[in-house]
Amino acid sequence: MSATIERPAVCTIGVDFGTESARAVVVDLSSGRELGECTSDYPSGVISDALPGSGVLLAADWALQDADDYLRCLTEAVTGALAASGTGASSIIGIAIDATACTIVPALADSTPLSRVADLRDQPHAWVKLWKHHAAQPQADRINNLAETVDDLDVTPYGGRVSSEWLLPKALQVFEEARNVFERTERFIEAQDWITWQLTGTESRSAQAAGFKANFRVEAGGYASASTLDALAPGFSALLDRLSTEFSPAGAQVGSLVPAWAEALGLPAGIAVATGSMDAQVTMVACDATAPGRMVLVMGTSVCNLLLSETGRPVAGVAGVVRDAIIPGTWAYEAGQAGIGDMFGWFVRNSVPASYVEQATSLGIDVFSHLESLATTIESGRNTVLALDWWSGNRSPLADSALSGAVIGYSLGTKPENVYRALLEAAAFGQRAIIDTFEAAGILVEDIVACGGLPHKSPLFMQLLADITGREIQVSQSAQAGALGAAIHAAVAAGPAAGGFASLDQAGHALGALRSHVYSPNPAATAAYESAYADYLGLVDYFGRQNVGVMHRLKGRVYDDAATSQ
Repeated sequence: MSATIERPAVCTIGVDFGTESARAVVVDLSSGRELGECTSDYPSGVISDALPGSGVLLAADWALQDADDYLRCLTEAVTGALAASGTGASSIIGIAIDATACTIVPALADSTPLSRVADLRDQPHAWVKLWKHHAAQPQADRINNLAETVDDLDVTPYGGRVSSEWLLPKALQVFEEARNVFERTERFIEAQDWITWQLTGTESRSAQAAGFKANFRVEAGGYASASTLDALAPGFSALLDRLSTEFSPAGAQVGSLVPAWAEALGLPAGIAVATGSMDAQVTMVACDATAPGRMVLVMGTSVCNLLLSETGRPVAGVAGVVRDAIIPGTWAYEAGQAGIGDMFGWFVRNSVPASYVEQATSLGIDVFSHLESLATTIESGRNTVLALDWWSGNRSPLADSALSGAVIGYSLGTKPENVYRALLEAAAFGQRAIIDTFEAAGILVEDIVACGGLPHKSPLFMQLLADITGREIQVSQSAQAGALGAAIHAAVAAGPAAGGFASLDQAGHALGALRSHVYSPNPAATAAYESAYADYLGLVDYFGRQNVGVMHRLKGRVYDDAATSQ
């Protein structure tokens, strides 16, 4: 009887650069199994108070990162995942990166980040601006005002507004507040493209990020014109020399792993490196969402809604609609909610009494689990408080980061679990509003898949989402959908000849998977939430449209306090 010969695995590695950490997975392309994973936290985390080393204070709504943290964590995450996989380096045929967006690295032409340049290290604008850097809201407001008067800055595909999170406002803030840093910057480049540049030694840019975050419209001839940029600020058209008009599609091979990084990562030199991807968009293939109709909710620090369609049309409050950005031949829509996971974490850190912490400890569970257990006992539609989920501003449908959160209905009988559940409900109400907006515009949402950290951590939130939207919610099989999606992109970049795949559609069907458990709406709960949802929409209209000045004035006091403290 002959012995069975086990064929060696053919694998790729995906690395997902999130807000707080980098996560790498090794994926077996024959089965889709994740053979090993490793997470590495950024040493400097999110820099929001003061610059590391110099201690230079930052104003309100700043959010920076250290580009060198990405490289340290890349090494640690990849080598850790490879060791955990038990497979040899020779089995790896490709690697791909995804990262938060719009996260902008100011760099020299040789890719050196300005934060590494000695005489610029104490300049806040020389550091990476993280996606949730919202201090460029005044610049975003001016861009939106100008867009109403010019033809070559069309914000219609972006829900009618440019967000302060995007490239143009962030670059304009640098130009206006630190001209010396702007002039030293030779490249403004997305984090995923900058990290990919390190791996290949060659600069490449993602068409995906350019379309969604840099207002680059192929059908409109590219970026806004030099005259339009100069109308924002004389000389600002110099930004165009610091960008690129050559882009690579998702899943393309943009180069090969250079020897220095092959040695650092313990991988074979010359393996395929794929186009860098946005962290939300890359999850679509991990959720087998490669055809129109399936909405993917990427739920972590924030929530990003992604949907493919055969048609491209304006949708109010949508953060972008870009052709061929995710799957060739389709239009990709993006919407979302800023800082939802951050909001939940803020409440637990700042608003839970010591007695609740002690109770959780005595039960052997964390505070989140304890609050979730208590909040579950509150009857659907009968909570006594109602919230607006705008702790980090509103991304969709208002695109206004100067808005802030609200909770109404407090009384002497209000308990922490009431407020916590109100925040969960507000996030679910916000999701229903986004879904309703898509369908009102004629963009069909056939089914919903959730991925990211929240779906795997909060069953209550998932059930509330099902009840409030009245829709079934499926959950991705992988808890690391971003990294898995990147690994799928790497498999396409490597191609069939190396053991990979010919297309993202083919690879997504083969490797993307969903859990068998589905969160189904309770019809009674769905009906019970109708009144609360109407009240939520009333608050959105009152504070987000009719009386927006209240929120802006309150946020302005945060800016004033931060300036005073400096």
